[in-house]
Amino acid sequence: MHRRIEDYALIGDEQTAALVGRDGSVDWLCLPRFDSAACFAALLGDEDNGHWRIAPEGADVCTRRSYRPDTLVLDTEWDTAEGSVRVTDLMPQREHAPDLVRVVEGLSGRVRMRSRLQLRFDYGSVVPWMRRSDGHRVAIAGPDSVWLRSEPPVPTWGKNFRTYSEFTVEAGEKVAFVLTWHPSHRPRPPLSDPFESLETSVKDWRAWAAHCRYDGPHRDVVVRSLLTLKALTYAPTGGIVAAPTTSLPEELGGVRNWDYRYCWLRDSTLTLGALLAAGYLEEAEAWRDWLLRAVAGDPSDLQIMYGLSGERRLSEYEIPWLPGYAGSSPVRVGNSAVEQLQLDVYGEVIDSLWLARRSGLPSRPHMWRVQCAMMDFLRVAWRQPDEGIWEIRGPRRHFVYSKVMAWVAADRAVRTLEEDPSLEGDLEGWRAMRDEVHREVCERGFDAGRNTFTQSYGSAELDAALLLIPRVGFLPADDPKVVGTVDAVRAELAPDGLLVRRYSAATNDVDGLPGDEGAFVVCSFWLADALYLTGRTREARELFERLVGLTNDVGLLSEEYDPVAERQLGNFPQAFSHIGLVVSALSLFGVRPAKPPEGGEDPASLEAP
Repeated sequence: MHRRIEDYALIGDEQTAALVGRDGSVDWLCLPRFDSAACFAALLGDEDNGHWRIAPEGADVCTRRSYRPDTLVLDTEWDTAEGSVRVTDLMPQREHAPDLVRVVEGLSGRVRMRSRLQLRFDYGSVVPWMRRSDGHRVAIAGPDSVWLRSEPPVPTWGKNFRTYSEFTVEAGEKVAFVLTWHPSHRPRPPLSDPFESLETSVKDWRAWAAHCRYDGPHRDVVVRSLLTLKALTYAPTGGIVAAPTTSLPEELGGVRNWDYRYCWLRDSTLTLGALLAAGYLEEAEAWRDWLLRAVAGDPSDLQIMYGLSGERRLSEYEIPWLPGYAGSSPVRVGNSAVEQLQLDVYGEVIDSLWLARRSGLPSRPHMWRVQCAMMDFLRVAWRQPDEGIWEIRGPRRHFVYSKVMAWVAADRAVRTLEEDPSLEGDLEGWRAMRDEVHREVCERGFDAGRNTFTQSYGSAELDAALLLIPRVGFLPADDPKVVGTVDAVRAELAPDGLLVRRYSAATNDVDGLPGDEGAFVVCSFWLADALYLTGRTREARELFERLVGLTNDVGLLSEEYDPVAERQLGNFPQAFSHIGLVVSALSLFGVRPAKPPEGGEDPASLEAP
């Protein structure tokens, strides 16, 4: 039986990440980058596909676990009949090569420990050749080389293509394991001191967390979400991956399994706003600069997502030897949605750059030219149908949210010129486009009989993205059309008043896929924001309190939630979910947002001090 998704915790070094189960098993790790092939892939198969477990001999799940406060250092503890023991897991920020450090510490009594390492490169398909060298265990296959050592050395042997270690720890004793990856054609990198790495990591993470400006309710959960976003940042470029995993299902046993180890443009405005408002200007600037590099080029070639360094080719293929999490196949690598036309991303990019300018981030020489080029393309392209925000794999449609974001693009371009007359641009032409898009959306995308905007022109379906209409300033929050839309989405897509579905996947054939999916976590935070904007502050805060309760025992959220089985679904942890949590907390309890377009309050446009 597969562990529940929420049974995992995240560790990482800002270039890749690992998932550690409650039983002390590392079941997912891609080296050397987030988007590299996994050397531990038990998450999507079984132990034979690669894992590394350290636990007391004969023990099952841990007694307790937690992150050390304000860090990404994980402590997992077992109480046994012989005594108590702690395993501390971390991935230090790398200097030469990625290290996975696991420190075993006796707390009481005398506990016999067992380590079982099963390396399987290329997503669990390649068994490496193992040998000894200078007291290390070395695994090599093709381009990959992994070195394992312990300090102090403990008895280690190989059997059935696995590496075992057994040892005993008493109270106060410590044994550290270090697993290091490097390209097989290069010499072994310099050795790091695991105990020093632990001390330095704790210090560094806490120093970073201390910059958080938020001091309201649930600060620990907000800081945990910010730490998670930091962990999902690819430090060399500033890009932020949507999640460190691929193919965790949106429905158990279903086919809605996607690779999220890439950087989505649509996350840009919310991510930038959350980082700026929380006080992380350096990270916000790095994300903005990644965005500018990624979108450079012909605006007609703009993609919805890019690789960690801005790579464009993310070809999708299936891995037949992995059965998938809980039998949910196929397992996919790459994401063919990269080829889709999603007009909303133009609005999100231009909105992000407008926010960056207003927030005082240093400008870049080509930043305005990029926006002008996008507007030249969008003033014609906005009339086209597209695949929409949810990356449907059915026919293109005239999605209302896509049109709204085209309006946002024109609106922010106009506002930029109004705020800085020294810039050149087609002010009157963009104003005319803004008015035309607004008029068409209100005429063709609104169901007057039900008093709600709809998912697409002529459709009766609703869409959770419509909750963002007041946030982006398309209409004031007190407009009857906005209030009616919020009420309709809550009634039809969140029947329990808590968990919001993106759309009715089970009855709506829009996405061209069989089966259903769980509730989309970030959409539930959008509902809380929309309730707040429409004057229902008490309901919004009550909803936020309930949503915080969906985090797992170490404060992490996946992409979706199954309200029937009461378990997390989808890729984990999900940046979008944690961004939603941070933005809602800042709006409802914390930092005052910037003055929004069209009046009212706008939790997306959060300014730095």
